[in-house]
Amino acid sequence: MLKLSKLADYATVLMTLIARDAARVHSGLELAERSGLPSPTVAKLLKALARGGLLQSLRGAHGGYRLARPAERISVADIIAALEGPIGVTECATHPGGCTLESACSTRANWRLINIAIRQALEAVTLAQMAAPPPARARAEFVLTFHRPPADSP
Repeated sequence: MLKLSKLADYATVLMTLIARDAARVHSGLELAERSGLPSPTVAKLLKALARGGLLQSLRGAHGGYRLARPAERISVADIIAALEGPIGVTECATHPGGCTLESACSTRANWRLINIAIRQALEAVTLAQMAAPPPARARAEFVLTFHRPPADSP
């Protein structure tokens, strides 16, 4: 199964909360309460996101975290990369030379194409889009598509 790590998922949740009120500074404790995540996890993620250049860390009595750049200029790929490093479906897609089969692998080129497509899809979705509520039509289509049995079922 191709799966995002829990920490990358949680980081996206935190970034979305911050983006929804980007004009102010957010404390780790407040974000932990709003997200339902444990404070130590939130602290770890906020530090990683700041190291990744996505958040600014402000010290002092009114300190906390805020976006380092507008939410429209932060992609989901940026968030994942800040936590996990380069996006790669397979090891050879991001770290050439790490596989003994690499020189004779007949699927490597195709995995690289798949990796590029996934990375481009994640780069195309901005934090601003993640923070915005889904349009009513999209919600209705989701309900109709995924919660209704197929027409040919009994």
